Order: sequence, then C-alpha cells, then structure tokens
Amino acid sequence: MKGIGMIRFLAFALASTALAGCATQAPPPLPPAPPPASVAEAVPEPAPAPTPKYGTFGFDTAGMDKSVAPGDDFYGFANGTWAKTTPIPADKSNYGMFTVLDDLSRERTRQIIEEQAKDPNSRIGAAYASYMDEAAVEAKGLAPFDPWLSQVRGLSSRAGLADLYAEALKLQIGTPFGGFVGQDDKAPDQYILQFYQAGLGMPDRDYYLSKEPKLAETKAKYLQHLTNMLTLAGEKNAAARAKAILDLETKIAAASWTRIESRDATKTYNKFALDEFARSAPGFDFGELIRASGAQGVNSLLVAQPSAVRKIAALVGKAPLGVLKDQLLVRSLDSYAPYLPSAFDKENFAFYGTTLSGTPEQEARWKRAVNFTVGALGDDVSKLYVARFFPPETKAAADKLVHNVIAAMDRRIDKLDWMSADTKVKAHAKLAAFTPKIGYPSQWRDMSGLVIDRNDLLGNAMRSNRFDYAWNVNKLGKPIYKWEWGMTPMTINAYANFGMVEIVFPAAILQPPFFDPNADDAVNYGGIGAVIGHELSHHFDDQGAKYDKSGRLSDWWTPDDVKAFQSRLDKLGAQYDAYEPLPGMHVQGKLTMGENVADLAGLTVAHDAYIASLNGAPPPVIDGTTADERFYLGWAQVWRRNYREANLRQRLLTDPHAPSEYRTDIVRNMDPWYPAFGVKPGQKLYLAPADRVRIW
Repeated sequence: MKGIGMIRFLAFALASTALAGCATQAPPPLPPAPPPASVAEAVPEPAPAPTPKYGTFGFDTAGMDKSVAPGDDFYGFANGTWAKTTPIPADKSNYGMFTVLDDLSRERTRQIIEEQAKDPNSRIGAAYASYMDEAAVEAKGLAPFDPWLSQVRGLSSRAGLADLYAEALKLQIGTPFGGFVGQDDKAPDQYILQFYQAGLGMPDRDYYLSKEPKLAETKAKYLQHLTNMLTLAGEKNAAARAKAILDLETKIAAASWTRIESRDATKTYNKFALDEFARSAPGFDFGELIRASGAQGVNSLLVAQPSAVRKIAALVGKAPLGVLKDQLLVRSLDSYAPYLPSAFDKENFAFYGTTLSGTPEQEARWKRAVNFTVGALGDDVSKLYVARFFPPETKAAADKLVHNVIAAMDRRIDKLDWMSADTKVKAHAKLAAFTPKIGYPSQWRDMSGLVIDRNDLLGNAMRSNRFDYAWNVNKLGKPIYKWEWGMTPMTINAYANFGMVEIVFPAAILQPPFFDPNADDAVNYGGIGAVIGHELSHHFDDQGAKYDKSGRLSDWWTPDDVKAFQSRLDKLGAQYDAYEPLPGMHVQGKLTMGENVADLAGLTVAHDAYIASLNGAPPPVIDGTTADERFYLGWAQVWRRNYREANLRQRLLTDPHAPSEYRTDIVRNMDPWYPAFGVKPGQKLYLAPADRVRIW
C-alpha cells in the first residue's frame, strides 16, 4: 500500500422513543391489563447491540501470544498465535488481513458478475463466460494467437523492429523499453510521453546478477521456463535459443538502474526534445516507435533512466534479430498465457507463481475469471459494486473524517522543531490543496467502445489491452483527467498521487479490521486512521516532499530544512537496514524509505487525532486495556501476514514496503508506546528517547 494515515469513523446508534399523552384533553381510560403471557408478546426483547467483527472491542485477542514480551517482539505479542495457527492457502503466496478482504471482495464481485452472466446481452457476463469456457480455449489451441505470433516470427529486417515493438506496446506485451502517458512532474497541468527501462522477464536485475544461491537457482529455472515456452510454441533448438535470450537479458540487467536509483523523483526527471534523445540512442529508432505507437504531436518526452535506456538501445542494436524475435515471442506467450491452452497457462504459473512466489496451486478458475472481467471492464463492474456494497452514508462519513485527519496533520506541522517558518507556510499551503477521494470516482470511463465476445477469450483480452492503451495515449494534448482513479473500488489498498495532490481510498478497504463502525475508536484510529495518515504522509515522505502545493516537482524547502530532514531519513534508513527477515537478506532501508516515513508519520498523526477526539475526557479502559494499548494493537492487527519464503525473498528485492512484521515495529519510535506496554531498556525493540526517529 502506498500510504497510510489518520481518520476517525464515528458510528452513532440512535434509539428513538415515541412520546404519548401530550394533549390538552384528558386521556381516555386505560384498557384492562392483559394477562401476564400477553405482556411478553406486547413488549419484545430489545435487539442485541451490534458487536465488532473481531473480539469485544475490534481486536482479535485470541490471535495474541502473551508469552512474548511486547518490548522484544511487538508483532509476535499482538499476532503470534494467529501467525502460528493460520496456514497460507495453497493458492496464495502470502496470507493476511489484506488477502482476507480481497477474498471477500472477489466473492461479492462474483455475485454481481454471475448475475450478469445470466443476461445474454450483458458485456460483463460475456467477458466472464468467455474466461470460464475452458473447453473452448483448449479446442481452439494457439490458432487465435497465430496472427500475432506469425507477425513476430515473420520480421525479416531490423528496420521493422520499432513498428513491431509499437504493436507489442499496444497489446501490453513487454519490450526492452516501457512507455506510457502521464503527468509532467514539472508541468503537472500537462500530459507527456514517458519512457523507462524494461526488457527483463524476471522481477529485478538481482535475479540475473546476484551470486546468492537461491537467486542463482531461480535464474536456472527461468532458463528452463524460456526453453519450455519455446518448445510449447513448436520452436526448434529451444534450449540454445533460450540461453541466448537469457544472455541478452543479463546484459540488460547490468545496464539497468537499481530500484533505489529508480525511485528518486529528481534523478528520474529527464526531459528531452524527441530528436535530441533519438540522436543520443542510435541503436534503436525511437522516433519510429513513437510514430507507430499512435502518440500524436510528440516533440518532447521524459526518460526515467536515460543512461540505462541508451545502453539497452545499444544492446538491441547489436543483438541478433533472431534473439530479439525469440524474446518477444516468449514475452507474448507469457503475457497472454491465462487466455491460451492450459499447457501455456500451467507453464507460466509454474515459474511466475510457484518458482518466484512459492505458490503451490493456481487459483480456482472463477477467481481468475473475476480478475479478468474486472481488468477488462473495471468501471462497468465498479458501478454495480459500489451501488450494492458501499452506501452513500459511509462515503459521506469518510469524506468528513479524512478532512479531520488533514487538520491533525496541519497542527503537527506547527509543532515541528526542525523546520523553518518559511517552509512551514508552504507545507500548510500544500496540505490545504489536498483532494481526498473516497470509495469510488466522481465519474466513470465510457467503455462502450470495447467489443466483448463471449466466445472469444483471447480476442477479448487483446482488445481490452488495446482499448486501455488507446485510452492512455489519447490523453496527450488534453486537460488532466483529475477524476480518474488508479484502482477500482473493489481493491484492498489505498494510494497517494503526488502530481494530483490527492489521497485515494477505495471502498473495499473501509471494512474490518481497518474500520469497523462497531469497534472502539482507538482501534479504528490505529487501523484505518493510520492508513489514511499514511497516504497523507506520503506527500511529505522523502520523494513526495519534493512536490509543491500544485503537484509540481520543485525546490520549495530551504537548504537547512533539507539537511535536517535528510538526517532524520538517514536514521530511519539505518533502522530498517538492520532487519534481516531471511539469512543474509536485509530490508533495504533506502528502497522502503517512502513507506517507512509514511508509516511513522501516519501512525503518529493518527494517535494525535485520537487524543484530540476525546475533547479532554479521560480515555476509556475496556476489558482491562488502555486506549493506547488498543490503538497500537489496532495498528498491529492490520499487518497480520504470513509469507512463503520465495515470496518474501522477491519482496525484499523489489517491494518498496518492508515486510509486515517490521512495519508493525515502527511503534518503537513513538513515545506513548513505551508506557502503554511497559517497554524497558534492554528489550530488543527499545530505543532510547534520543534514538527514536521523529520526522513529521
């Protein structure tokens, strides 16, 4: 989740009574008293008060392990029994609160889609039916994909490579260069074409370059996967050709920037005139790629990793044409494997699901069909979902409460002892410019132009990808689509968009354990409150803080403020660098910096907001637990998650979020946590007050 912050959801249970006898005339005589048996019938028992989903106050105390000292392992104390007794389902690479809600969201979405499937005129139903008709997919074999595969195989000269890559981009098939249309970070009221490094079939350059035994083993299995895919496609000399693909991608990996380098908003903002950049990367015809891609009127572009893109262009220019074709052939088969005969689907899952993530079994076909239908017709499905599962009063309450969180952050800025008065004024102005988005978009995309055929799964997938590509590239020259969302309302997540100066919370995350209207306020503040504060704080993390009140990448801090900010970031990075989830593999403090800053600030702001919500009243004690205990337990509960080893390894290399256990441990930087749980010097999580990181 990119972001987490503070909000209070208030739920009021209103009891109404009818007042009788308020009249000027005498009341009529009372009727005779009924027999005792009738009294019970006439005066029904009051309905039981609603209870939280988890425990008596919103936290699942049965999942705790009280034999663990919270000062040694707060995650284990809050979640240890849950972690020991909760298996990871066979179709998942990890399992926790996010996946619990994702399962619920898909079950609800399935209800909607299967109702639509009964209507022969429903495009939603047709998309779902096309995926569920596995027999038809098997019967057709590769024939529906042959026109594209023949186009790849038939490339006879390097002169046609840019055109072929342009078609691949439209079909959302990976090429050595990625591209999309997005906001210009230094002119956020304009869209601009952007390019970035690509060309790898594994998740990260380290899978190619590292000598670590597990990663070397994965690389060998990737080579076998390439061989298997070429063999399934009927290609000869598959093993040798697969080795040539791997050799090319290893060179691309060596040319690529690291993920830490690639998350730096300043370093990745590189604007070029089109002709200028094309001349600087002579190994590939970028001008023709852009022309063939359908991007109109492009005179300038952004290149995220220019030195890497130039080196990759040179590698493409030198590589044998046959190797480039084979790479694109395999990438095509992997990209569309879910819509091809089961042999391709199973081979794709064996590597990307089992080898890379450790998942033993593929999801049931209906789950994948729901994913496909939402992916193809997201806004059409979303409209039905929010109408059924997200009542207007929930959205209204959330809108109000998010603004309360923003107010709490506003107060914190005034209290900062390391920021100058001038920068504080600008920080307040940025906060005042925020746009919170709750539940679902204010308008929906018109998807009527997308053709869906219930007898053509592969065609549906290809047309959907082309439709989305055209939607994106056609933004060039148009005003910014400020209403557009990057997630569906069914998504269990939230995000911050720096260029839009917005925070976004889909409907499906506004549920227990994140938010429960029947839970204690302290638990909700520690859950959804910290989620909201996290997203809010992303705009003030190590990268988000580089964007001003209009969403423009700019230098709006004084040099002394930047220095003071960086010194605190360095302390937090060192704290996370020390965590070692797997032998020899540490959390990368610089890769996870943005999320760690947002966790730290978001949870801090959420706690402030909870205390402010009491309006001076003493915080209640419930079932022997103090409000601060319940607040921090609420935070820990949302991070319950068990990982398969392969999935955890991949996350440590690629994920900007630290593993859940260490996200929970951000509490060690917060003063109120110490007295709440009696944490003492000498315990593993204890930090002396001077060593606790305080940023926002």
